[in-house]
Amino acid sequence: MWNEDLRPCSLAEHSWHSGKFASLWIGMCICLPTYSLAASMIALGMNWWESVATILCGSAIVMAAILLVSHAGTKFGIPYPVFARLWFGTRGAHVPALARAVIAAGWFGINSWFGGQALDAILGHLIRSWSSNGWHLGVAFSAFWFINVIVATRGPQAIGRLAQVSAPTLAIGAIALFAWAVHAVGGFGPLLARPAAIHGVAFWSGFLPSVVGVIAFWATMALNIPDYTRYAVSQRSQVRGQIFAMPLTMALFSFVGIVVTSATVALFGTALWNPVALIVKFPTPVVVIAGIVVILSSVTINVGANVMAPARAFENLWPKRITFAWGAVMTGLLSLLMQPWYVLSSFTNYIFLWLGAYGAMLGAFDGIAIADYWLVRKRRLDLAQLYAPRGIYAYARGVNPRAIAALIAGWTLAVLGTMAASMHAPWARGWSGLFTRLSAGGWVLSLFGGLAAYALLMQGSRSRISQEEYDAITASETAAIHPKVTWSASAVDAT
Repeated sequence: MWNEDLRPCSLAEHSWHSGKFASLWIGMCICLPTYSLAASMIALGMNWWESVATILCGSAIVMAAILLVSHAGTKFGIPYPVFARLWFGTRGAHVPALARAVIAAGWFGINSWFGGQALDAILGHLIRSWSSNGWHLGVAFSAFWFINVIVATRGPQAIGRLAQVSAPTLAIGAIALFAWAVHAVGGFGPLLARPAAIHGVAFWSGFLPSVVGVIAFWATMALNIPDYTRYAVSQRSQVRGQIFAMPLTMALFSFVGIVVTSATVALFGTALWNPVALIVKFPTPVVVIAGIVVILSSVTINVGANVMAPARAFENLWPKRITFAWGAVMTGLLSLLMQPWYVLSSFTNYIFLWLGAYGAMLGAFDGIAIADYWLVRKRRLDLAQLYAPRGIYAYARGVNPRAIAALIAGWTLAVLGTMAASMHAPWARGWSGLFTRLSAGGWVLSLFGGLAAYALLMQGSRSRISQEEYDAITASETAAIHPKVTWSASAVDAT
């Protein structure tokens, strides 16, 4: 149950300051999926400030969940799959780890598809005969996918360095695109004066699932954020680096996407919510430069947000044989099965099918993680026991049946809400359209269902430790740890 990637961090490895977390989030937020998320809201009929408010509202809500889960990573230095052993058991942890892995692989494919389209656009402008071949997009996508897999195998520390380099580059690209949109339509007036096309119940029917879609956009990171915060210098540094960087960057970059998409409506008569479709309309030099920025953006978000969790999950399946690099390769292969070309075929597939469906699935896991650490255990756990196959976190043959029951409860609540809306339940009458949309993004229902059920079911669990037991454990461990000490299996056994 132990290898070099899954072990707790030594004190010397807690080296990430606020700036590194901010750079990580800026690099991940300034990406094509964020742009498309905001642009699709214009396509739904919102005006510019309604779209920005939707993005900011969803980002602030999910950031609260992210910070609640971040604490455990910083305090105990453990990655997400090991943290999941706490609530699902030493073997049951494969359930949330693999669920997160499947979603991450889907995002890996989506970003690879964006990058592949950008590479295809560049080659189409540089090579005259390129676009005449029926296989051109498939080859470009395969090449970009391969590049992502190779970069991802370099490991988590390399991911942090990539984010620091790419963040300013992507910011400059976003500013340039914004300036073009404003200049092309003759100022802000025509862009910001565009009225909303939906009002009243129709607006709320689009607003609520869009907020849930933004939440679901980062619901994955709300689960595996300990993979990053385990390297934080302190709780204060990770909170400061995250709490401002993500919501504000999401709102600002979304504003760029909204302005540019509004410009495409004025210039081309249709909302080009896929930025690659806009890029190809420029002259060749601009296509090359913009394509490179898109490629860098896609690589950054892929290796930063979509590789860490699945690679760790695959490692956790067989720690002695599967390394992080092999986990990254397996993530890439799984992403091909998720068919990103279908998900991005329309904005309704992107928001309601993709974001809504997986948000409902992950919400229960988020609720269970928060309930376990903050409500059930009150931030007290026995670190060494997380690596013991027959320890207190083994539960029943390695699986915590209470967590499974809470997971089912969360999913059931989300499904019942959807069914009630589709059947036009009496208490939903008059607001059926709104409620249908709310239920379609079932992250909220799933989260609260899983959280409440788990908190109730775990009241009598023997896996909880008292304050006295925790003080005894931490007193002996603290005395033995020095900043220069490197953790080893024998050290944990001795603890």
